Amino acid sequence: MRTKTNKKIDTKDNKGNINGYLVPIYNINDKFHEEGKEPQQVYLTVVHEGASKGPHLHYIRTGCFTCIKGNIKVITKEKGTYCEYFSGEDYNYMSIIIETGISAIIQNIGIGEAFVLNMPSPAWTSSQNDEHTDDFSDYFTKQKI
Repeated sequence: MRTKTNKKIDTKDNKGNINGYLVPIYNINDKFHEEGKEPQQVYLTVVHEGASKGPHLHYIRTGCFTCIKGNIKVITKEKGTYCEYFSGEDYNYMSIIIETGISAIIQNIGIGEAFVLNMPSPAWTSSQNDEHTDDFSDYFTKQKI
């Protein structure tokens, strides 16, 4: 697993007044992605308040997720071990790469909808047949104890 913090940079108008901000998420020169696994597609996925997406498992596609509005927890499972990663407004817009063969769930842990950019490689196609699921019930059982 790899993560990186994305720095929030204030932007200014021609008078020097702050008028917003930008968050650079992907630049090929950062070398965050392994060569040959750079994003091939970028799309927005929205997770409703209190909802989760997944678990998803891909054997062909690598995912790279960055929450750009709200906050999310990404739970991964690799060889029976669970790990938690966070992204969003309260987590420096962390980018999280999910390698092939690793199951993951995205949970909205904030108020309102969470907007998440997914930047997979390779790009999704309907003929890819790379949509698999996994069982995380033991993770959720342990969380209630």
